Amino acid sequence: MGIYIAIAAISYLIGSINFSVIFSKKLAGFDLREKGSKNAGTTNMLRTVGKKGAALVLICDILKGVVPVIIAKLISGNVNSAIACQISGFFAVLGHCFPIFFEFKGGKGVATSIGILLVLNWQIGLICLMYGIIMVILTRMVSLGSITAAILFPVLTIFIRMHYISEGFNYTVFGIIMAVFILYNHRGNIKRLNEGTENRISFRK
Repeated sequence: MGIYIAIAAISYLIGSINFSVIFSKKLAGFDLREKGSKNAGTTNMLRTVGKKGAALVLICDILKGVVPVIIAKLISGNVNSAIACQISGFFAVLGHCFPIFFEFKGGKGVATSIGILLVLNWQIGLICLMYGIIMVILTRMVSLGSITAAILFPVLTIFIRMHYISEGFNYTVFGIIMAVFILYNHRGNIKRLNEGTENRISFRK
């Protein structure tokens, strides 16, 4: 039990490093959470700071999912490494969304979740990533790509049962939990999608 608690704490603290706030202050002189949609994520970074800042945040946020899961795998020892990796993934996203270092006001956890998926199962990670990108290109709505990719994750775990970083435990429940968490964080976007008022991004800028 102690190793699970340690993994959860380490993952949460790593997830709590909010790069969008750090880079927005460094590159533009303001807190991203005070501009645009007020969300500390890649999309708002793109709209308010620019492509360079958004690219940096995207890479760093993905790594926030990659690093904790790898650490969990390495230090899990005699405990169930699959459960350890899932605990790590969940708490990394929790830290990203509610960062202790930044007044518990973070992003929505999509980029960090991508990093987690790429480590847990590279096939599922790549499929969700490519599906999300295609949806964004077709609709110009990042939220729709994120929401549908989150739903796709637990579905894919039912059919793809190979190439997991840690075998021996069903990832479908974990996928459902993560999908529900991402959907909850996008509840405002879902409302705007239903109303037809969701913001779209421009590829010309």
